[in-house]
Amino acid sequence: MNPLAEHYSAFRVSERLFLTGHSHQAWPDVAREGQLEAWQDAAEHADLKWERAFAKAERLREGVRWLLDDPVAPVALAPNTHELVLRFLSALPLRERPRLVSTDGEFHTLRRQLGRLGEEGLEVMRLSARPVETLAERLAAEAPGASAVLVSAVLFEDSRIVPDLPALGAACEEAGAELLVDAYHALGCLPFTIAGLERAWVVGGGYKYLQLGEGNCFLRLPPQADGLRPAITGWYAEFDELHAAHEPGATAYPRGSMRFAGSTYDPTSHYRAARVLDFFDDRGLSQERLRASYLHQTGVLAERFDALGLADVTRNRETPLTAFGGFLAVESERAEELSRRLLDVGVVTDSRGRYLRFGPAPYHSDEQLEAAVEHLGRVA
Repeated sequence: MNPLAEHYSAFRVSERLFLTGHSHQAWPDVAREGQLEAWQDAAEHADLKWERAFAKAERLREGVRWLLDDPVAPVALAPNTHELVLRFLSALPLRERPRLVSTDGEFHTLRRQLGRLGEEGLEVMRLSARPVETLAERLAAEAPGASAVLVSAVLFEDSRIVPDLPALGAACEEAGAELLVDAYHALGCLPFTIAGLERAWVVGGGYKYLQLGEGNCFLRLPPQADGLRPAITGWYAEFDELHAAHEPGATAYPRGSMRFAGSTYDPTSHYRAARVLDFFDDRGLSQERLRASYLHQTGVLAERFDALGLADVTRNRETPLTAFGGFLAVESERAEELSRRLLDVGVVTDSRGRYLRFGPAPYHSDEQLEAAVEHLGRVA
């Protein structure tokens, strides 16, 4: 058994082949203490709990800055990335520059929302995410005249890392376009630095590799954010000036992260996040250590899969595993069926189109990963 597994006893990670780590990881037991602390603060302090709740929110911001290697960045928070992306989009000069450039490999948050905005008259350009080796260059070529370019750091379907994002950032700055990087599938499984992306917006959340659970999403604001006024704005953006006189028709914005703030939220998720972030610190789960763990685990999965010799289930063997994020994706026309059959025998995976995804986590043992692939061989 992996020694780390004992800290996840409530989720019974040593007893279950729970391989959707790229989608939802187990929470360490300390997360429950955060949930209970939130309850206790609410019960004891009622509406006066918010000072304590805001401290937990700040702990989450500190964790995000650590993950991004950006110790002074303003970080806006929200229960989900959709809210943050909407506020970002609403701050763009879409009347003057009604074009948005993205890819066909983005998660559904962007896919659906950009598609709907395209129906309402915005020019939405989606480039093919593949070949990924030229994606940044192709996006850069379309940046002139666009309000924003929106792209993932790691593609959610097959875990490919998108290279050359700093060069894309420089091209967007020269073209006067904002760059939004979706780092959800990067943070927590591979080191991510803002170096070279200082003027980029970075969105992500804690539901996957960070083990923070729902409600812990964030948007890193670049320096130019203080010049933008999101049209979709919550009353928390003026939280510090609520008692001031407000002129009709005048909507003021603060500087910093509260410029992109929302409204009243359930703070329980931040209590949980604070405990889990402290747990990661206490256990020495640095980004470098986690990257080494995921590379080892995807290597175990890939080696065992190759040994199966399946005819109609394949994987990309030409690309080294170091070019992928934290999960292994194999391809099959019956990926969804295989995922269902695996579930029937107790192996929890998922599929996206033709990709069957195996998501390990730091608490898994090699034996568990090998057993999961053996099950695949039997059901295939």
